[in-house]
Amino acid sequence: MTPRSELGQNEFVDAVLQVAGRDASIARVLREICGLDGAVRASALDLVGAHLRIHSAAGDVLDCVAALKRDDVARRIAERLGPA
Repeated sequence: MTPRSELGQNEFVDAVLQVAGRDASIARVLREICGLDGAVRASALDLVGAHLRIHSAAGDVLDCVAALKRDDVARRIAERLGPA
């Protein structure tokens, strides 16, 4: 699943990393999330998604949460972010 915008998977990962590059707290959270085992990451992101839906988060935000559940996306982000 790609974000609602017309970004492809590579562009999505690049956009996430650009944001993380501007804010160390986002990079830190992404490292933690993407470093989790796939099943644990998916469960945690299900909770985040439920919380966001309750608060009527924008669809593209929910799409990003869903994309982070994918092992290939999480692995690419973790590899490019590197260690803390």
